[in-house]
Amino acid sequence: MTAVEATDLFRIYPSAEGAAAALQGLSLDIEEGELLVVFGPSGSGKSTLLRILAGLDRPSAGTVRVFEHDLRTLRGRALAGYRSRTLGYADQHYERALAPELTARQLVALRLALLGVDRAESGRTADRLLERVGLAGKRNALPGELSGGQQQRVALCAALSHGPRLFIADEPTGELDAANAGEIYALIRELVREAGVTTLIVSHDPESAAVADRVVQIRDGRVSAVDDDAVVNRGGWIRIPEELLGRTTRARLEPRPGGVFVHTVAVETVKSTAPVASRPGAVVAEAMALTKVHGRGARATEVFHDLSLAFAGGAFSAVTGPSGTGKSTLLHLLAGLDRPTAGDVRVLGTALSGLDETGLALLRRKSIGLVPQGTDLVPFLTARETVELALALRGADAGGAVPALAAVGLGELADQRVARLSMGERQRVAIARALAARPALLLADEPTARLDEANARAVGALFAELARTTGTAIVCATHDPVLIEHAQVEFPLASLAA
Repeated sequence: MTAVEATDLFRIYPSAEGAAAALQGLSLDIEEGELLVVFGPSGSGKSTLLRILAGLDRPSAGTVRVFEHDLRTLRGRALAGYRSRTLGYADQHYERALAPELTARQLVALRLALLGVDRAESGRTADRLLERVGLAGKRNALPGELSGGQQQRVALCAALSHGPRLFIADEPTGELDAANAGEIYALIRELVREAGVTTLIVSHDPESAAVADRVVQIRDGRVSAVDDDAVVNRGGWIRIPEELLGRTTRARLEPRPGGVFVHTVAVETVKSTAPVASRPGAVVAEAMALTKVHGRGARATEVFHDLSLAFAGGAFSAVTGPSGTGKSTLLHLLAGLDRPTAGDVRVLGTALSGLDETGLALLRRKSIGLVPQGTDLVPFLTARETVELALALRGADAGGAVPALAAVGLGELADQRVARLSMGERQRVAIARALAARPALLLADEPTARLDEANARAVGALFAELARTTGTAIVCATHDPVLIEHAQVEFPLASLAA
């Protein structure tokens, strides 16, 4: 039986700047009980497809059915019933789905309680699921007392607790290290197999293919490949991945017996003429005997103890380690967004312990760029206006906005509103915003978590080049091997804190 049937889906987003097509004739079927993984670069239409399947958006043209539901016509209670009973959804920002005041057990039981299930029965279901994912001993813990991997397990249990027929997950491991990501994918496969749930996972992580029955590639709003086979769409349209083509923009087609041979046309390499920083190597930021404890009393958790390390100008440094080892906490301390339990942080020779909140804000304004996990962009501003606003708040020349956007591959989208950009494109806007003012210290928390490999490599190369040519100290908390590959220095936080 076909569980999901999408045919010739188009999704057009009109605006004052002109129409933009997120989906351009996408057709896709998913069989009941199948586990499908969808890959595709940022802006390819993956998130739009998920929003349509979740009933959060409607196609501009085409048809889409999930079991007996025609999603084009669902309204009111019928739509609410579909989303509450048929659908299970795990968002890429899993922490947003976890109310901070509820325990893990209460969070997993919540959907069942809203559907009118007896409290004792919903509690038993929650206990069973939490035990299934190895969290029986954490059932009374609050989200803030759990690591990122543990939070994601709770969110997964909550999404599956009511026994949905269709489960969709948007980048379910985007903010987790490789070990935790592998565990989450294995758990998803085991849980949905046991329940017979039809599953669609959108991911950038190649490891997710290991749990899939079938892998689909989406590019330019169409299905471009299934497993290892390219898809020839209507009119002979075929999409060749950029990683196979390199930087070329042209190709020659040669008919051969049984098919067509594609010759790429080489392009000349242009050497960079960017100036090299004259004084790289000086320490820009330094952590001195840092200790950080979250919580108090019996709930107290020591993140790290007596941690000391220094970050030099002109170097791109990667802070690595499993989820829960304090990578994000370290960045917050370096930025003065949090205070250590013991020890101190020094930025450009200034001890942060000696600054009040106003002094810290002025230091950040002048010398520190931040790329947070997720994005905090204003949806009605364009990409260019977003970067210009950040430059204006710093008292810097707004003329740096367009070059910064071009550096992250968004030059052609500079005048698009943020609301119309994909999650990956929004992440690149956040990076451009931080880069534009050329801060002395740039702190980025999982900056490639929502980017495909090609864009992640471009960001890694950009960070390395910027550090080299400007003397900026760039510090990224990451578990992305593509980003780590470009870093000049790696700080494995778990071993440093031990």
